[in-house]
Amino acid sequence: MDIISARDLTVGYGRTEILRDLAFGIPEGRITVVLGVSGSGKTTLLKTLAGLLPPLAGEFDFAGSRVDYGSEASLRFLYGKIGVLYQGGALLNGLSLSENVALPVRMHYPGMPEGMVRDMVHASLAQVEMAASADKYPSELSGGMRKRGALARALVLDPDLVFCDEPSSGLDPITSSLLDDLLLRLKETFKMTLVVVTHELRSIERVADRVLVVNDGGLHFSGKYADLAAADDEFIRTFFLRKDRHDDA
Repeated sequence: MDIISARDLTVGYGRTEILRDLAFGIPEGRITVVLGVSGSGKTTLLKTLAGLLPPLAGEFDFAGSRVDYGSEASLRFLYGKIGVLYQGGALLNGLSLSENVALPVRMHYPGMPEGMVRDMVHASLAQVEMAASADKYPSELSGGMRKRGALARALVLDPDLVFCDEPSSGLDPITSSLLDDLLLRLKETFKMTLVVVTHELRSIERVADRVLVVNDGGLHFSGKYADLAAADDEFIRTFFLRKDRHDDA
């Protein structure tokens, strides 16, 4: 079953169309990777699906209901069901890690007792093995720790779907691999649905169940990762040849 279903979706800014006439589904309980070169529209698509940027045309359903950007109730429902790991983590430097993770709880449930907030924050940090760093500030954390802390914030409301925008960006290969392991563990242990925006070939190979390939204003592929190699598409072949050249170097 698809948690997101898009029809004739066009995304962009103002009168500028970035991706046009997209039709695809995001299956529940799987990791779907959105890939493409830099500037191809990956993050723009994520922003639209996360309710942060209205589509220019078309529509999409979330959990069987059409997302209506003109309805505060529709957007509030969407925001309560998703979590977002922003590119770079986007933790607030003036707040401790636990205070950063608590922000979505305080926003969506302003009257929640402090004890319950602390319990939710602790559980979320424990999911990403960061409970011991709850009182540290972002400046005291490594790049990988900041990403895991930001992921804890995305998980704190127990969302149905988590968007991860370039989670490996700025990380060394070992730390990036550990983050991939964490995403896989979340999927397998909690049956979590994740959408990962990336152009990192090794991460794609490790975590992807499904793949959306975007380039030159459109969708070049939507399907199982196992079927990607057989796709009759020049851009896809060129994109994945980068891995072969790197491995031979």
